[in-house]
Amino acid sequence: MEFFSQTYVALRGPTGAPQTATDTISRLSDRLSPATLLADRRAAVLALKGLSRDCKQDVGERALSGLLDALFNDAEVDSDIGKAILETLDVLCDTEDVTPGSRELGFKHTDAVVASEKTTHFLFALLADNTFYTRFATLQFLTTLLQNRRQVIQSYFLTAPAGPGSIISVLEDKREIIRNEAITMVQALISQSPDIQKVLAFEGAFEKLFNTVTQEGGVDGGLVAQGALTCVDNLLRFNNSNQSYFRETALPPVLCALLQFPVSLDVQTTAPQEFALQFWDDQKRANTSLIVGIMGMLSSSKGNGVQETLPFTRCLVEMALASNAPTSLKIQALRLLPTNINFPLSEISLTPYVPVPDTNGEEWDRLELASALDALVELAVHGEYNGLDAVKRSKESLELRTAAAGVFENFVRKDEIRQAIVQAMLPPEDSGPPQPSRSTPLLHALALPPNTASVLDPADVTSTHIATLMFSHLLRSSPRAKASARLIIPGPLQATHDQNLNFFVPADGAPLEPAKAEPQDEDEPQTLLQILTENLSLALLSRSRANTTEREAREWDRYVVGYLCLLSQWLWEDPKSVKDFLDAGGLGVLVEPINQTSEVDSVVPGLCAFLLGICYEYNREPVNVEKNRSTIHPIISRLSVDMLIGQMARFREDERFKAVGPDSIVLSFPPPSLQPSSKPAAGTPEEGEIWFDWAFVDFWKSNYYTVQRGFSTDPDQLASSSGQSAEAAMLIASLRDVIRQQSGEIESLQKRLKDVNDVGSQVADLQKQVESLQSQLTSSQVKRKDVEKEQEDLLVLLDEVTSKRRKDKARLREAGLEVSDDEAEDEDEEEDEED
Repeated sequence: MEFFSQTYVALRGPTGAPQTATDTISRLSDRLSPATLLADRRAAVLALKGLSRDCKQDVGERALSGLLDALFNDAEVDSDIGKAILETLDVLCDTEDVTPGSRELGFKHTDAVVASEKTTHFLFALLADNTFYTRFATLQFLTTLLQNRRQVIQSYFLTAPAGPGSIISVLEDKREIIRNEAITMVQALISQSPDIQKVLAFEGAFEKLFNTVTQEGGVDGGLVAQGALTCVDNLLRFNNSNQSYFRETALPPVLCALLQFPVSLDVQTTAPQEFALQFWDDQKRANTSLIVGIMGMLSSSKGNGVQETLPFTRCLVEMALASNAPTSLKIQALRLLPTNINFPLSEISLTPYVPVPDTNGEEWDRLELASALDALVELAVHGEYNGLDAVKRSKESLELRTAAAGVFENFVRKDEIRQAIVQAMLPPEDSGPPQPSRSTPLLHALALPPNTASVLDPADVTSTHIATLMFSHLLRSSPRAKASARLIIPGPLQATHDQNLNFFVPADGAPLEPAKAEPQDEDEPQTLLQILTENLSLALLSRSRANTTEREAREWDRYVVGYLCLLSQWLWEDPKSVKDFLDAGGLGVLVEPINQTSEVDSVVPGLCAFLLGICYEYNREPVNVEKNRSTIHPIISRLSVDMLIGQMARFREDERFKAVGPDSIVLSFPPPSLQPSSKPAAGTPEEGEIWFDWAFVDFWKSNYYTVQRGFSTDPDQLASSSGQSAEAAMLIASLRDVIRQQSGEIESLQKRLKDVNDVGSQVADLQKQVESLQSQLTSSQVKRKDVEKEQEDLLVLLDEVTSKRRKDKARLREAGLEVSDDEAEDEDEEEDEED
């Protein structure tokens, strides 16, 4: 009752006459003066709060400064008036109101509030107040200010004495509402501010945020866990200092623990089933996506060793290749693997799973153990879960398969790795007749002949197309790999899609018995290049049928494009491969599509013209007499150089070629020309298609001018390409190997030389010691000679003294004097000696 009485008195005025809203706001503003009683000020603030939504402009013009003064004077004293002031200011600065002019007023009032740093500093200091409503209202108001003028608030925060400490205190508040609101505010505060990110990180924000995630249930938590993980991601992204600090803490293993993935997992040990098979919903997918993003960010940072990032990369590999995670998470995991893959992908053992049919994903079959490289190739070639839904060809599934192909491309960047993979496809070496190569998923899909007897299977088209993309990664810019690939002899193949499922088998069952091959003719077995040429001919022939529908013709075009792209990169700068291709009838295969004058399709004729130019450019084998450059030149003249260049120009402008980018090669299907009249049903997955990868687009853009210029060169003229020939490239490659070996030997010799230098210094010291000893020996010898001379002199003197003594004794005896016994003995000895 007291509140209503005070409010009534404040609004009534002295005379009780009716007042307008403006007069009422003016009168209430006057009562915000410190001279009035606290209860009156509280009543005035509450009244202004009620008027602020409908009279936002008047309240802002007349009462904003008074509200700020009351905030400084009364908020810390009385929590009720502090809460009311903060809520009123929040309404005045709100910019999300759809009322006309309200947004502009919100920015205007925000500018007035943040005109000086005093208000912002006071708000951060006010967060130290443990009163629930004061702290909650302060957080809400700061969030509003950050949404409106984020950079200004961030600059004030860096100079606020109580800023970092107050933020950490609200993050560890036990009251969930306060903590949740604090997380929302922190997301806005740290946005695009590395300095604030560093300050909060070193104040312990990581620990507080991970505590929140754990309390909310980890990845199974709700929006609060997602908000905390978002804050962690924002603190780390594009901030190398925070990333380095984060690695030094005990928190990196927590990321794996949240996903139920063991941190220390041996290469040969498979991931636990608790990680591989989980129940997923949209919220868990969002939380896991944030953790996977953080893992990828930390594992791709420069300056990290293999051992530091191996737990993260292993977790990403296991999630993508051996789990029931949603497809979007698998795509993200593959794309976040480091581009310079330096971990043993072929040595990691994992256990793939496939869903049991008709169980709605609740039951899974465990397949036999496989290496991560085999599982990666299987995923790219056949699709997720052994091609379970490959026929549907959804855009998301194609994104996953192309992401796997991208990881394969990064893995085979080193020439020794691609050479080892190609070598594994070669026939066994023995003295008998040529034997077929060992069948692998990649080689099987690559050499599988197109099914021309019945309706074309889109799954087979996609498998072969992706296989051509992956095999081109093995051959591109590698003369050694191309030379080895010419020796591959695929075994007998059958054009059945079911055989694709024989590469992975259930762990508790035996492998299916291979189908018995029909007796083959005694002809010489075909090499892979010959089979690809034959398959290209069959695909072009089937493409030209009169009764082919537009969609089926498009599928045949994709088939042809895959072969042409692979052959273009294989034959580039490789005269021996060009010879084999021409000997297999490749020249006739290319000429007919170029002669077609259809205005609808430009991809196949343009690629055929490009490949014909490569054959003409690098047909330099001296033994190739029947199909040398002089033979091909009249065909080019008959086709017309201008027409060939025009076909390539049309290809360059095709939307399917121009739409390919470094990060996106999957296009939406159907294109506008094949769009159905009725829209697809809601929930139907979007269909996609693949035409080119970025590696081929970059290859074509880099070399099409060389091919275009080569059409105009004479047959006897040297190659028009500015680069070296294939033989020169092979020579350079071999010389590089020699240089690499010699470099290793030089390093070894330098190390030995360093050791020898160390020994040399020791020898020098010893030589000095020897010289010193020699000088000492010389001086000793000189001294010894002097001593010997002195001894000789003394002996001579002793002899003289002895003879003199004998004479003296003789004179004494003659004189009759006594001689001592010793003297007598001496005389006897002397006499004996004389005798």
